[in-house]
Amino acid sequence: MSDPHDQEDFQFEWHGNTLVITPASDVEQMRWDLIEQAADIVMTPLAEQQAPIVIFDLSEVNYFGSVFLALLLRCHKYVRSRGGEMVLCGTSPGAAELLRITALDTLWALYDTRDDALAAVD
Repeated sequence: MSDPHDQEDFQFEWHGNTLVITPASDVEQMRWDLIEQAADIVMTPLAEQQAPIVIFDLSEVNYFGSVFLALLLRCHKYVRSRGGEMVLCGTSPGAAELLRITALDTLWALYDTRDDALAAVD
């Protein structure tokens, strides 16, 4: 992953009060020392939201490891601390298996598509 200040690493889309975050496909190359900065970039758009709703659309990501999981957990903690909810959609079979093995599929609702996730959190 390049410099976390490069907004191309994450795309942000608002759907009403719901923020959809789409990480770039190379997210698995994120370095440990950039987690804090990347989390700040991802969470900054939520600063004004009372109870943020966040959908991580992982449809561009085929694989991710512990570094990206740490980012997801940091974001989840922030969103929950503000009374919000975070869900995931578009996980590849490998990513879904990783979430199942780590039991993180019990922490976040998983949806097949962005439309499914948007309908569920509306």
